[in-house]
Amino acid sequence: MTAVAHIPGPAPDLPGLINRAATMLAGAKTAAEVLEAREVAGLAYDTAKRAARLSRAKSAHDDLIAAAHRAQADALEIEAAAKRRLADEYDAAQARGEVAKRGWESGVDKHNITTSAELGLRRDQIHEARRLRDAEAAEPGLVRRTLDAKLERGEEPTRSAVRRAAEDRLQRSLERLQRVQESVQRLEETRPPPLTPEQRARQIAVFGTQEDRAIHERLVEIVERIDEQPSPAEAVRRIPPASRHAVEIAPMRRAAAWLTDFTTLYEQEVQNGTDASE
Repeated sequence: MTAVAHIPGPAPDLPGLINRAATMLAGAKTAAEVLEAREVAGLAYDTAKRAARLSRAKSAHDDLIAAAHRAQADALEIEAAAKRRLADEYDAAQARGEVAKRGWESGVDKHNITTSAELGLRRDQIHEARRLRDAEAAEPGLVRRTLDAKLERGEEPTRSAVRRAAEDRLQRSLERLQRVQESVQRLEETRPPPLTPEQRARQIAVFGTQEDRAIHERLVEIVERIDEQPSPAEAVRRIPPASRHAVEIAPMRRAAAWLTDFTTLYEQEVQNGTDASE
């Protein structure tokens, strides 16, 4: 990341400023370019804010004040988007070791690492940018809806309104997370104690192990698959000539013999109530 460059030239008209900010942000490739777009959007917001105040002071027509408010909202939306991009760029630069992290660890090489102050950014600005990004990620369109709600009520869209909306959204997320944690804690508190070895043994004696139950599930699947087949005569007729060399009779006979033995032993066990294999 590099420090933001000075914006040269006189300030253009308000629509031109807003269009310029939007174009700069859309084409921004570096953090410095994102910062420049944010500065232009901020300038457009301040210009629109002054225009609205002058219109009110001169008792101008409501349409003029509403137009100034719409310009404020558009500038704020671009500025908020630039701040979100800035948060991403700043965090990525920190992850790459290009920007200093808060709380240096001993032994860290500080050479060739930029600080937020050297970039012209205060920590509260970085914090606000991250909160805006996280709030918009949690509720896409939050900023625009907040601004539109202000416009619909005939109120002035402000940075404070956007900031409050982001804070409220994050607070709701924290409260939801807290409720989830409390629910998990209640479940943990009401969870029955682990089984004793004796209880575990009785459970296995009745329900078997996971592998024991898997034997039954595989048998059910085998029967279902066989039931899906046509009659043996039709199945023989429908085996394509090109596939007949791949049909192995011996494994099928072993499978049929296994099923025959299983059904015989199982019927004996059910009838006698004992392990028929003993």
